[in-house]
Amino acid sequence: MTIKEAQKTIDKWINSTGIRYFNELTNTAILMEEVGEVARIMSRKYGEQSFKESDKKVDLADEMADVLFVLMCLANQTGIDLTEALQKNLDKKTNRDLVRHKNNDKLK
Repeated sequence: MTIKEAQKTIDKWINSTGIRYFNELTNTAILMEEVGEVARIMSRKYGEQSFKESDKKVDLADEMADVLFVLMCLANQTGIDLTEALQKNLDKKTNRDLVRHKNNDKLK
C-alpha cells in the first residue's frame, strides 16, 4: 500500500466505520498519546526501564500503526498529501546534509 492509498483507505474507513473525523485538536491529543505509548514501549524494550507484568504483551508494531493512522487522519483533515510532503522533506534533507554527515567525525 502506498502512502497515498493509505490516506484514501483511512478516509474511507473514517467516513464509513468511524462515522466522522474527530476534530484536529482532538486528533492532535490522540497523536501525542499514541506517540507516548511508542516511547513507553521503546524505553522498556530497548532502554533501561523494565516492563510491568501487565505490559509484557504490548505490540510495538500495533502502536506504531496507531501513530501512523492518526497522523494520516490529521493529514487528510488539513489537506496534506503525505507522499508529496515526504518527498519534499527528503529533498530538503538531502540538500542540507549532502556532505554534513560525511564530514562528521562522530559518525565515522
